[in-house]
Amino acid sequence: MISIRNYIGGALVTKSGGRIDLEEPATGQIAGSLPDSTPEDVERAVQAASKAFPEWVSIGPEGRSKWLFKLADAIETRQEAFAMAESRDSGKPLSVAHTVDIPRAISNFRYFAGAILHDASEAYVDRPSVLNYTLRQPLGVVGCISPWNLPLYLFSWKIAPALAAGNCVIGKPSEITPLTAFLLSEVCVEIGFPAGVLNILHGRGAGVGSAVVNHPEIKAISFTGGTTTGRIIARAAAETFKKVSLELGGKNPTIIFEDANLDEAVDGALRAAFSNQGQICLCGSRILVHSSVYKEVRQRLIEKTSTLAIGDPLDAATQVGSLVSKEHLAKVLGLVEQAIEEGGRVLTGGKKVSLPGRCSSGYFMEPTLIEGLGETCRTNQDEIFGPVATLIPFSDESEAIRIANSTKYGLAASVWTNDIHRAARVSETLHSGIVWVNCWMLRDLRTPFGGVNDSGMGREGGTYALRFFTEAKNVCVKTLPQ
Repeated sequence: MISIRNYIGGALVTKSGGRIDLEEPATGQIAGSLPDSTPEDVERAVQAASKAFPEWVSIGPEGRSKWLFKLADAIETRQEAFAMAESRDSGKPLSVAHTVDIPRAISNFRYFAGAILHDASEAYVDRPSVLNYTLRQPLGVVGCISPWNLPLYLFSWKIAPALAAGNCVIGKPSEITPLTAFLLSEVCVEIGFPAGVLNILHGRGAGVGSAVVNHPEIKAISFTGGTTTGRIIARAAAETFKKVSLELGGKNPTIIFEDANLDEAVDGALRAAFSNQGQICLCGSRILVHSSVYKEVRQRLIEKTSTLAIGDPLDAATQVGSLVSKEHLAKVLGLVEQAIEEGGRVLTGGKKVSLPGRCSSGYFMEPTLIEGLGETCRTNQDEIFGPVATLIPFSDESEAIRIANSTKYGLAASVWTNDIHRAARVSETLHSGIVWVNCWMLRDLRTPFGGVNDSGMGREGGTYALRFFTEAKNVCVKTLPQ
């Protein structure tokens, strides 16, 4: 039983108020508790961050870079513990946490530790006597709110650029998966990370999250999560003209053309549909297949999906772990029933899975493929965020693009074709912030990351993140005659 504490002003703080139970989803058992933080906790964190800000700015990019590298190194030396915590907290296979989530979190810190040393601003010479140059200055205290599906991965994706740019951070991880954020705070204490620069508060969105968004001294909010919550944050931030970056939901298409390498395309579609139990905003939950190869692709996907190993996340052979909570499992199963009511045919999966032994009370579900649904039905329009994908045939390129663009979302898409001209045409036409061609989830941390329409606003990654966490100031200098 672990007792999670807040991290404020460089210390782990034992809160005297209410507590929230922490559940291990693979077992359905209570594993510990975390603080149900309040606006008063946010106020203490903001005061600590405001006090730390002048010195954090004064040490400059090189000083901040050294601390971020030191933090990354400290996580790496504890990588096994972090991976185990991530797996137990979220239900994902330990192998995935060990090879994807924790290494990516380490890479996030290291990338921005290096990027801040090579960041540059603009200069313009108007006439021989006039020079304009741009200063990029940190905002001050900023709020970073991350989701439960990729806990440390996405938490670090936000706090690393914010810290590198010179801001002090109030971080709020999901109350469903807080464990690796707590381990991060323990690491900060161990290495003597500057007090108040990073503060981590645990609790519910309606309590601590709302207080972070509405605090007048917090100058920007970076949020990843659901579209409904994103709207609430955008409205609240508008009242005080806070900068806002919102990475929200997706209903992403995987488009397989007739000339694609079908071995690669099927494997890519399978990964895109069911990685992390389908609980990634980038998952390809609509698989669009050219009618000439539809039957072959469908059969291959059925065979591969039905043989995915569902099991204890701590078992090295497990490919599909548990969903994150009992409530989320019930929601996803309910959406499968909705698909059937809409006329969909379940090709494989669709049921709750009961495992023996340690995981007998866990929240497991069969990966599910559904066909026979029109593009406008709710199943093909609403985000499910679980191991459920639909198959949709199309007859030509224009129909594929129309179907792909038929939802309110626009986060990511993957296109599978050996025709480079088609790849370019389709990529340009898709309403999506990210398009992968003949791959999925292949990430370069320098590139812009984010969506259009109901998938959010703003971009993360590389200089885009550093620009978000800074304010541009133009300085115009005229040289006076001697």
